[in-house]
Amino acid sequence: MFKSYFRIAIRQLLKQKMYTTVKVGGFALSIAACLLIALYIRHEVSYDSYYPQADRLYRLVGELTDNGISHKDLSMFPPMKKALEDDCPEVELAARVLRNRLFTGAGSNQMRLADNAENTYEDGFAFADPELLELFSIPMIYGDRQHALDGPNTIVISKRKADKYFPGQDPVGKVLILNDDLSKPYRIGGVMADFPSNSHLDYDFLISLKGVELWKGEQNSWGSSNYEIYVKLREGSDPEKFSKTMSDIILNKYFIPEMRQAGNKMVEKIGTTLQLRIYAQPVKDIHLKSIGFEDSRQYGDIRLVWLFGAIALFILIIACINFINLSTARSANRAKEVGLKKAIGSYRSDLVKQFLAESLLYSYLSFAIGICLAWLLLPFFNTLADKSLSFPWTAWWLAPVLITAAFVIGIVAGIYPAFYLSSFKPIAVLKGRVSSGVKNSNLRSALVVFQFTASIILIIGTFVIYRQMQYILNKELGYGKDQVLIVQGANQLGREVNTFKEELLKLRQVKNVSISDFLPVTGTKRNGNPIWKEGKTKEDVDVQSQFWTVDADYIKTLGMQIVAGRDFSKDIRTDSQGIVINQLLAAKLFPGGEDPVGKRITNGGSTYTVLGIVKNFYFETMRLNIEPLCMTLGYSPTMIAVKLNGDGKDMQQTIAAVTKVWKDMAPHQPFRYTFLDERFANMYADVERTGNIFTSFAILAIIIACLGLFALSAFMAEQRSKEISIRKVLGASVTQVTTLISKDFVKLVLISVLLASPIAWYAMKQWLQDFAYQVSISWWIFLVTGGIVIVIALITISFQSVKAAIANPVDSLKSE
Repeated sequence: MFKSYFRIAIRQLLKQKMYTTVKVGGFALSIAACLLIALYIRHEVSYDSYYPQADRLYRLVGELTDNGISHKDLSMFPPMKKALEDDCPEVELAARVLRNRLFTGAGSNQMRLADNAENTYEDGFAFADPELLELFSIPMIYGDRQHALDGPNTIVISKRKADKYFPGQDPVGKVLILNDDLSKPYRIGGVMADFPSNSHLDYDFLISLKGVELWKGEQNSWGSSNYEIYVKLREGSDPEKFSKTMSDIILNKYFIPEMRQAGNKMVEKIGTTLQLRIYAQPVKDIHLKSIGFEDSRQYGDIRLVWLFGAIALFILIIACINFINLSTARSANRAKEVGLKKAIGSYRSDLVKQFLAESLLYSYLSFAIGICLAWLLLPFFNTLADKSLSFPWTAWWLAPVLITAAFVIGIVAGIYPAFYLSSFKPIAVLKGRVSSGVKNSNLRSALVVFQFTASIILIIGTFVIYRQMQYILNKELGYGKDQVLIVQGANQLGREVNTFKEELLKLRQVKNVSISDFLPVTGTKRNGNPIWKEGKTKEDVDVQSQFWTVDADYIKTLGMQIVAGRDFSKDIRTDSQGIVINQLLAAKLFPGGEDPVGKRITNGGSTYTVLGIVKNFYFETMRLNIEPLCMTLGYSPTMIAVKLNGDGKDMQQTIAAVTKVWKDMAPHQPFRYTFLDERFANMYADVERTGNIFTSFAILAIIIACLGLFALSAFMAEQRSKEISIRKVLGASVTQVTTLISKDFVKLVLISVLLASPIAWYAMKQWLQDFAYQVSISWWIFLVTGGIVIVIALITISFQSVKAAIANPVDSLKSE
């Protein structure tokens, strides 16, 4: 019986080539899109879930709520690890990680083997407690996990770095030199397995925290916070209960008493205007649920996972709608088949099985083509999403999942047409009364409206994301990001860094040079300090501010604007005790229009005279508001900003000239550089990726919807061929006939525009909430989108409409 069903299904498939192409083609495209999105979502939700006992692993997060505004931070106190071990019985293991680039050794370093004079640049360094390897059960290729970081100045490297520097060797016991500091050689204690791409940990070098002290007494100080802390809880521990008791112990037993003893009255505000707590965040939640953390890592977003999942579902539904629409629309063509089979004794259940068999054949064929398409498009999708996804061809679950999915989708798409087609009554069919009911279906119209509503929402989303991206990239930032070359690793020049600066200024291509690690892009150094006016108490009037050390040419090199007072001067020796603040800090410290220039301010350690006020400029992502900032003269030599002359046409020559100066002074150090505008653009790479993915799937959705519209318009023209012929005989023009066929579809598209606009407006308004500085959602976006979709729909319909309008009436009427 089933063999007969599939034979009939294959016959129908070959007989109706255009409709088969639309059904199978739309299905295949949607399945390819769904598979790609499914791979993306699977990768995103798999982050940090592969660790043994991952459900017991947590990262500690500090949350400060100041007058209703929440700030989440990962920086914990140095002695907190010991306090957790002593006072929290739920903690089985605790480990700290120090990755703040403010401290030498963390982040990136120049590195060489002990017997090699040539340095190479490596990123991915962090300091860690020995327990970290055990806490995460990190597999070891060489060395003993429990003792690999036991000693001071020991280091564990990843397998890929071991293969790079010690191919085919066991490097345990070998020595590495960082930043040419011969006084502190690092002995390799082990080689760990590479962290996979779905881990928030991305280190290649872990340096032991044994014996490390950032300053004297730092390890016992509750007044500093620079460490991330991970804990492994004991079996059966309640993480919520642990968070509450741990927060109470750390704050009330250690932090607040020490701050009181130091004379810091700010802690008295805790519980009133300030709310402070520490809680445990599951490691498996880190990647997707850390948006808004004050952290330099690039995180995912659970909302994007839900969004892309919804897009995949919409695209699949659009393809299913095409199947349902075309199956029910062609019901008149199958009506006589159904009537005759029923007349000679076929049961309705047999006809339902036959039509479901056809649907399953379409589904399995579409899946086969869709899988091939997804495999071919995966490299493009990886580039689009900045991922390294691959098909899990060898996974045991892949074949069962795909076979089951094809079956379910085939049944879902085919069940309504099957019951609809099998419901025809033989007498009505054989008398020719069925076809009159299929020309105008409310269900079919509703499904077309749904298709285009989903497509329009995606198109409007694409417009808004593109406009926000352009707004960010072209907004007046308060500094000049173009034609600024950033030389990295300049601290390798040692005392020659100022000589290097002077040599660069001799080049005709160079306009200005500044030495500072503090740059107005994410990923460079940051240093937060409380600032208050001299003569006032910190507890009453302090303002949390960024405190940057720069040189006298910094403001000039980066094109910032002094709005009051003056810039630093190399010729005035007292400027070493001067400070330049931004407008926001000036407004907070000196409200009521008081002139800050010449006034004295302090950060506790030193007191400075305000020399000038710089216009506010963006130095973090536009997801955040501009913060208070002050700059003072100091030594921070890892990065050098070089402002170039000209329009960049001879950029290769310029880079070559700068490289030559570097090689003359540091022949054994690699020359590394980037451009400030590139680093700025990288801050918003995730936004650009989201926009590109939106655009791609919006185009795909409209293509699938238009495929259905094309086939549906062809069928409607066919069904109304006699009506059209009679109208033409009675004098109707080609334009009138074309309008007759097109207007119903245009109405449906207009309804879709009206339905999609408020949904898209709300969705994109929510998305824009992530940005402190955002574009408005203008009315013309909806107008333009509606116009574009209507034009696309008209172009899709017009081929069949014009074809029907210019057909010879005799061909349709000669049988009458």
